[in-house]
Amino acid sequence: MTARRHATIAGVGSRLPDRVVPNAEFERLVETSDEWIRERTGIAERRFAAEGEVTSDLAVEAMRRALDEAGVAPEQVDLIVCATLTPDTPIPATAVWVQRKLGISCPAFDVNAACAGFSYALSTATAFIESGAAETVVVIGAEILSRVMDFGDRSTCVLFGDGAGAVVLRPSDGPGVLGSVLGADGTAAEILIIPAGGSARPASFETVAAGDHVIRMPAGREVFKRAVVEMANACRQLLEKSGATPDDVDLLIPHQANARIMVAVAERLGIGPDRAVVDVADVGNTSAASIPIALDRAWRAGRIHDGDLVLLTSFGAGLAWGANLIRWNPPAS
Repeated sequence: MTARRHATIAGVGSRLPDRVVPNAEFERLVETSDEWIRERTGIAERRFAAEGEVTSDLAVEAMRRALDEAGVAPEQVDLIVCATLTPDTPIPATAVWVQRKLGISCPAFDVNAACAGFSYALSTATAFIESGAAETVVVIGAEILSRVMDFGDRSTCVLFGDGAGAVVLRPSDGPGVLGSVLGADGTAAEILIIPAGGSARPASFETVAAGDHVIRMPAGREVFKRAVVEMANACRQLLEKSGATPDDVDLLIPHQANARIMVAVAERLGIGPDRAVVDVADVGNTSAASIPIALDRAWRAGRIHDGDLVLLTSFGAGLAWGANLIRWNPPAS
């Protein structure tokens, strides 16, 4: 009988742009203050990409760091999956630009589930490993959200930052990625949206003049409530499916959207602050990049140990959400 293949995270890496943008910079743009932003979001600063820096630049650096950590050469990569809502170009995929910059050749494609993109991409990549279709897959979350923000909209411009994170998936004897739960509700698609730039409203003088190529969140309170409910529910479903409980979780890493959302999710699950990562203060909401960035920073800070059970969960436009359960560096079965 052939032993079942599993996927495990063999390396992690992240890259933040050099430019630090403190809350004070927004005080001259909109009616706000450092205190107001900190109180409502937990964010003190974020990073913005430099002029000429593109999403694939950040993705390449995060991927290189993850590969180095895994002890894997770029030429060994069988597949690149990049989660992003801010691609370098509509076509080709950002993953293809990453491949080109690394000088390698392998299948490469993007996934767009907004802030839930990394959950979707990790689930997809895991299936490639488990099926035997790939031996080494790099999953990237990368965003330059500063290019799709309305700096006159106080409800959104203070939230977002730029960055990239990546993980290397490899086959393992013991289960590493234990499972995933994904969901979406298109009936609420309009409450978090970039209105123009697609086939419904192609770019034109009128759409640019109207400022419709930036993030709009006309129902922020509803997004907040749905994020808490759906992330907590996805985590419960996944834990039940995996035969685990919240008490078994060593570390919860939610999408780093807003400190209040993350604390509320942890409280609903009965997970104390000592077992939850709230890493938004100096990074901001980096959308699909937020989970791999937080994962990398938590690992390098010594918060993740061999054998730990790590629960990831996300929520974003779509509305879309997801959760992934990981046994860190699992023992051989």
